[in-house]
Amino acid sequence: MTNRHSIRIRRHKRAAPRRATLIVTCTLVALLGTYGIAAAVTQSLSLGAGDTANVTCSGNGMTVTSQAPTSLSINCWASTTTTPPTTTTPTTTPPTTTTPPSGSWWVPPVTAEWQWEIDHPLNTSSATDMGTGLTAYNGDAAPATNPTIYDIDAIENPASTVSALHALGDHAICYVEVGTAGDYYSAADEGIPTTYYAQFQAAGVLGDKLSGYPEYFLNITSSTTVSIVESMIQQQCAAKGFDAVETDLDETYSGSDGTTGFIISQAAEQAYLTTLATYMHSLGLGWIAKNLDDTGDNFATMMEPTADGIISEQCGQYGTCGALSAFTSGGKAIFEAEYNLSLSAFCPAANAANLNGTLFPVSLNGGRQPCQ
Repeated sequence: MTNRHSIRIRRHKRAAPRRATLIVTCTLVALLGTYGIAAAVTQSLSLGAGDTANVTCSGNGMTVTSQAPTSLSINCWASTTTTPPTTTTPTTTPPTTTTPPSGSWWVPPVTAEWQWEIDHPLNTSSATDMGTGLTAYNGDAAPATNPTIYDIDAIENPASTVSALHALGDHAICYVEVGTAGDYYSAADEGIPTTYYAQFQAAGVLGDKLSGYPEYFLNITSSTTVSIVESMIQQQCAAKGFDAVETDLDETYSGSDGTTGFIISQAAEQAYLTTLATYMHSLGLGWIAKNLDDTGDNFATMMEPTADGIISEQCGQYGTCGALSAFTSGGKAIFEAEYNLSLSAFCPAANAANLNGTLFPVSLNGGRQPCQ
């Protein structure tokens, strides 16, 4: 199907980090005799920016043992058999939490006015940022068209902003990325001793680069990835008083955003998101999924029972809104964001299907034009 991720918006379009030297470490392992005694010789190869190199193994095969944006470890194995050394594949381990009964966290209503502003910290005194005072495509006017749900960045917005929205009677959704990580913020920005990006990097769970952004895919099958993401949800969403979490890049198994550098199955993605959603619910947070209609299969239907709502970018433009039918049948909110269509091109269908259709600027910097 058409890849619409080339224009998907993420937090900041910051300059790409300076290119670093790539270190390739090769270890030759020979299994000697009948006792399985191993002898290893390690060599390193340094590549400058723009360099390429081929690595050849004279043994029976190679195994990539660890991978990071600027380093790669390769195991060249040789033995009297054709079986490589045993490696341990990290798995996603659900946290030991007890999920509260259904209804103990906020669930968005099926139809609601919403604002999506992740370009900068929300200014609650700005009518543009707040998306208020507008007339909808169907003729509804303010205050009926004023948003009651705000989807804003987790890290850039302090607890005081969430409190201000609550004081207005509104709800706040916490935007986080769970499939990639970028080096956008300092530890001071995040209010923690070591940035989340540095934690991912130290754990060796960063994979291929996300095209167009200074971000790298996460190995979502790693329990360490789960732990770091959960700490981010607790520290940046729950502790600030948000009502729900929007998970961006939550369908990387499909390859629609590019190659991850890892082997990730649909089942692994399902386990990962279920684990995160269970943790969110244990903190009293709803889960708003993102773009699950992109995968070209039944993943949206699979995840609907766990999710509390979903955001879809451009399902009207690319004809994928039908893939979200399980959310409609389940009585759950679908927030449709369009960037390139006129209101008349998608609002009639969105309104008829009770989708919360809204035309946003591609920068998601504050403007909005609602369908109803």
